[in-house]
Amino acid sequence: MRKLKYYAIASLLRIASLLSLRGAQRIGSFLGGIAWRLPTKARRVTDINLDICMPELSAGARKTLSSQSLQHTGMMALEIPLMWEWPVEKCLGLVRETRGLELIDQALASKKGLVLLAPHLGNWELAGLYFSSKHQMAALYSPPNIAEFEEYMIKVRGRLGSELVRGDRRGLIRMMEILKEGGVVGILPDQSPRGKTNAYAPFFGMEVKTMTLVAKLLQKTGANALVTYAERLPDAKGFRIVVEKTAPDLTHSDPVIAATALNQTVEQVVRQAPCQYQWEYKRLRHRPPGKQNPYKVS
Repeated sequence: MRKLKYYAIASLLRIASLLSLRGAQRIGSFLGGIAWRLPTKARRVTDINLDICMPELSAGARKTLSSQSLQHTGMMALEIPLMWEWPVEKCLGLVRETRGLELIDQALASKKGLVLLAPHLGNWELAGLYFSSKHQMAALYSPPNIAEFEEYMIKVRGRLGSELVRGDRRGLIRMMEILKEGGVVGILPDQSPRGKTNAYAPFFGMEVKTMTLVAKLLQKTGANALVTYAERLPDAKGFRIVVEKTAPDLTHSDPVIAATALNQTVEQVVRQAPCQYQWEYKRLRHRPPGKQNPYKVS
């Protein structure tokens, strides 16, 4: 049954990859719009997240942002087949603008390695492909439930030699090795982590479980850290690669202070393009003991 699911998913990906960027974004936006208009789980979670994280906006502005966000999520879903199935050169040709790349050069000049934080903002698949085309790079990932799909994912993401590292103890050791060699490690910093060694820190004002992996890597290797995303340009004109400095205290010995800085780093870039953030993800579900999960219906 799992193999059948894999072949079905792989076939759909290959069919969708026949689309142009404009076609993928139009269809994705349309499907996202439907998901917003219907009483879907994605709409419900998006609205809850925006009500909590963007209280400064009016109800009307949050409603508009909710609609735009699901449209961009639909675009991302249809862009993934392009990023995985198109020739690398064609994918990289979608990068029309860059901002802050000099920060990468400055960080790597220290020979201490670089942790690139890439939140679920814009097209994170293109961001990973772009930087793996320029640097020795490894990316942290969580294996999917279908083993065959994991092999496919590793193959397409590693087309330029990028190494995919599992988020376990062995993976942590491998990432430290790469950083000590002066390489680059990519991490999605806004996932809701499991395990007991993480910290609770504010994310848009709400305390949630936050990974401490980034702080540990930086502390143990002396590596630098920057945050990046591939911003979707209007009218299917391509993408802008943005690189920025992280918030202070990312390497603080206090895990809560370091985790707070990590969340602040994500917040600073999300506020630059809030409609392109994946607001339908249940980022706020893991709360401190005794605190209510905002997604649970009482």
